[in-house]
Amino acid sequence: MADNHPRSATYRTTRTDGGTTVVTLHGDLDLLAVPVLCAALDHLTSGTEPDLVLDLSPVSFIDCTGLGLLCRARNRVRYRVGRLRLVTPEDDFRRLLRTTGLGDAFELYPGLPEALAGTDAPGAVA
Repeated sequence: MADNHPRSATYRTTRTDGGTTVVTLHGDLDLLAVPVLCAALDHLTSGTEPDLVLDLSPVSFIDCTGLGLLCRARNRVRYRVGRLRLVTPEDDFRRLLRTTGLGDAFELYPGLPEALAGTDAPGAVA
């Protein structure tokens, strides 16, 4: 099925020297991409105190299943007393979060360096 939808999301995972896992998502975060991404994020959030940064900069589209995936990851991280940060320089995604009532649900950063440093006021969706 993914062959028929070539823009469906892919991801790359890296780990920083400080132990933070950075997942860079590419393409469409939609119904076709979520099953694979869900399994990967479940694995990454299965330990104690996970420290995860999701870089959504290269994501071109996100639907309600993609939002559900992000909420699932957030809930799993919170349950395990960890931290989840989203990199999203695009106002469109911030507007989507605000419109769906998720404006304060995530730590949002404009770039990866800021997310890794934990600088700039997280969360606030203008």
